[in-house]
Amino acid sequence: MKRYQDFAVLLLRLALSAGFISAVSSRLGLWGNYSSGWENFLAYTEKVNSFAPKSCIPSVAITATIAETLLGILLLIGFKTRLSAIATSLLTLLFAVAMTYSFGIKDPLDYSVFVFSMAAFLLSTAEQYKWSLDEMI
Repeated sequence: MKRYQDFAVLLLRLALSAGFISAVSSRLGLWGNYSSGWENFLAYTEKVNSFAPKSCIPSVAITATIAETLLGILLLIGFKTRLSAIATSLLTLLFAVAMTYSFGIKDPLDYSVFVFSMAAFLLSTAEQYKWSLDEMI
């Protein structure tokens, strides 16, 4: 099992990073016709955060986008990996809880948001991060 653990940690780091970078790319229109776009993202943010005042939604959307971009890049290059993984776990857990409150438990389960969150938590428990900036420093 230990034999493949370094590869598993690397692949998990890259998969989490890709999830964030893809989502941000979509809302910023970088996926072309496959993009959701910023306006659709704002509308979805409002639905997910149904408990928040409408005036807060743009701030929530911008904050989430900045956080996801930063965490996606940090995970990709493997810098401050443990801290980035913990932040990723907390951010996605908040998203899962907000989804659960607004839509019920089915949506966050169907979209594997809890899996994403707990995968990031698992990544934070790795003893070392091979093939990362952390390892080089």
